[in-house]
Amino acid sequence: MTDKKELQKIYTMFHLCAPLFIALGDEVRQQLVLDIVDAGEGGINVSNLAAKSHLSRPAISHHLKVLKNCGLVKPVKDGTQIFYHIDLKENLDNVSDLVSAIQNVLEKMNNSGTKNTRSGHP
Repeated sequence: MTDKKELQKIYTMFHLCAPLFIALGDEVRQQLVLDIVDAGEGGINVSNLAAKSHLSRPAISHHLKVLKNCGLVKPVKDGTQIFYHIDLKENLDNVSDLVSAIQNVLEKMNNSGTKNTRSGHP
């Protein structure tokens, strides 16, 4: 049986990562992330993102707000324009920690010989 403290830790980690998972669950935001990555170190503004998409600038701004709120993009003001850059470090660390914690639980289950008894199979 799995340690309840470990499961609670994983549950907390899922909640920490949930905004990222939700943000990346949308195909439009996935494409925006790829467009921002493609822009390189200089970043990209809303007008240039809109030019690459079928979406309006207000729609792009809405999606960028979601990406910003989950910590995936970072806006940098340059004069009157705002350029968006990818900011993955903290999010990747959190997801990596979550995956590692799940792998540890699965390894313990496999090592202890835990079997799936609900399906009727050993």
